[in-house]
Amino acid sequence: MNIKLLFLIICLPIFVSSQKETAYKIRTIAFYNVENLFDTINDPLTFDDDRTPMGKDLWTEERYRHKIGNIAKVISDIGRDPAPSAPDIVGLCEVENKEVVEDLVHHPNLEKMDYGIIHFDSPDERGIDVALIYKQSAFLPTSFQSRRLLLQNEEGERDYTRDQLVVGGLLDDEQIYCIVNHWPSRSGGEARSRPNRLAAAALNKKIMDSILELDHSAKIISMGDLNDDPIDDSLKKILKTQGKKNQLTETDLFNPMEKIYKKGVGSLAYRDKWNLFDQLIFTSNWLNQDNGYLFWKANVFTAPYLFSKNGRYKGYPFRTYAGGNYMGGYSDHFPVYLLLIKPSG
Repeated sequence: MNIKLLFLIICLPIFVSSQKETAYKIRTIAFYNVENLFDTINDPLTFDDDRTPMGKDLWTEERYRHKIGNIAKVISDIGRDPAPSAPDIVGLCEVENKEVVEDLVHHPNLEKMDYGIIHFDSPDERGIDVALIYKQSAFLPTSFQSRRLLLQNEEGERDYTRDQLVVGGLLDDEQIYCIVNHWPSRSGGEARSRPNRLAAAALNKKIMDSILELDHSAKIISMGDLNDDPIDDSLKKILKTQGKKNQLTETDLFNPMEKIYKKGVGSLAYRDKWNLFDQLIFTSNWLNQDNGYLFWKANVFTAPYLFSKNGRYKGYPFRTYAGGNYMGGYSDHFPVYLLLIKPSG
């Protein structure tokens, strides 16, 4: 056979397939537990005394500004490959108030992103809240509310914790809903504190059911620090999440973090064990709708600079405080994110 003809035959399929490649628009949704992003002002109504200049942590204005810069850097980097810029929507937890979120979005690393803020004060005893920031060029909020989680301790007294933030809006003219969570911690032990997280999951399911009752095709993403792993009862039994697409029913929630967790990947470490408490779960229609954005992939953001490089906590997330000592790092959690895509044509 003529060598030139053979070359054309071999190359033709490559040329044809390249003509069929589709360009996609990418949007990034992220969540980040920012580890006690407090200002330096003592709030007499909350237990924030440690995070003041005279408190146990010696929380000075210099340390606060350093923390703001660190968190701004992380957010600006999340999903940069393959997404073209910082996330379009970011859920946050462990922020003290709206003012610290304003300082964050106005940092030079994030200023040009023109993030808007949705925040409500929660009744949490430490004064920490959840919040949502969003690129105003990408997302237009149309509704938002704070849903209270009512808990009681063993003495029958009110146990104050974080609200769940529910935001509806238009992502490039497509209606979506985001719920930002920070479920009760494992303080006192996992088993002892488990009922509180089951209650948080039940509230989360009630919120989603109420949205779906009004719009059965609603596309919902629930994100947060759940203080449970993807295989725990709060996810599997209350929210009925699935980690495998081929096992999903129309009413199930898909949890892409389950597969990641089973590979041994975590978002925080404790006593040499990795947990994946930070998760993004969503309704199954993000996988199969004929138009609009579809789920592409999810991951834990683990840039090298986010790891402690030496000492007792080498290989752990590089946090602000460790063992009671100021480390000057980022957070004791890694961020998590997912990528949404749709044809750009």
